[in-house]
Amino acid sequence: KRLKKRLSDVVGAYQQISTTSILRENYLKKLSPTERWLETLPGMASLSHIIEQSGKSFPAYRVVLASILFSVVGGIVAWTMSHMLPVSVAAGAMATLIPYMKIVTDRNKRMEKFEEQLPDALDVMTRAMRAGHPFVDAVKLVAEELEDPVAKEFELTYADINYGSDTRVALLNLLGRIPSINVLVLVTSVLVQRDVGGNLTEILEKISSVIRSRFRFQRRVRTLSAEGRMSAWILALIPFAVFVMLQISAPDYLVMLTDDPLGHKLIAGAAVLMVVGLFWISRIIRIQA
Repeated sequence: KRLKKRLSDVVGAYQQISTTSILRENYLKKLSPTERWLETLPGMASLSHIIEQSGKSFPAYRVVLASILFSVVGGIVAWTMSHMLPVSVAAGAMATLIPYMKIVTDRNKRMEKFEEQLPDALDVMTRAMRAGHPFVDAVKLVAEELEDPVAKEFELTYADINYGSDTRVALLNLLGRIPSINVLVLVTSVLVQRDVGGNLTEILEKISSVIRSRFRFQRRVRTLSAEGRMSAWILALIPFAVFVMLQISAPDYLVMLTDDPLGHKLIAGAAVLMVVGLFWISRIIRIQA
């Protein structure tokens, strides 16, 4: 939340709302009337932005349709196994989030890969500017020499500048596509250098060194907290694994729990306590990290 607030403060008046609206309108014109109606539903624009950040290119309404399909299938499977309406409803609600969580996971992986490639991109820009190339040509070299996703994002930035946009606006558009602290530092440093002057090559070299140091520190933190995260996964999956094993090996053993109203209340209470426990474990892991 703090990062989003900071990004909105930085972008401010330079955000090209009209350009985004025009691109959105052109995209909608290519769709059929049904698809156009689905794409104009509330929240579809934000979902399309998340899909774009994940590197995918399919329409947003397909995610909604997939969520509905997963919800129906999840509810039917849960009802077949438990014959309990609350469990079926809960399973269907959880299955609804699977397509969205997949996109969010792909987006996070793409963002992480971009940040891992960013120091190499800054090194390429540093060498190019030391050889006499201007900043725009250095951005183009990154798009030509490196791999996706950093190559694609810098290619979009170069095209944005090459087609007439101001460098400030192009960099802020990059920041809007990749909401990252490292990209925020890069964009802010370049914009400040353009306003007050300074050695941009030295600035980019120091930013690259700082980003690499941050990655080394983050990997060390993840290594030290790996045991706690694995414990959380094991504790979260054990109840479901035991329930499935008992349902397969001794289905009569769970009849009292699944058919009695008191058993339903016990299952609901256990689910609530499980969520609280997982939240508590996640807080402990964050404190240890």
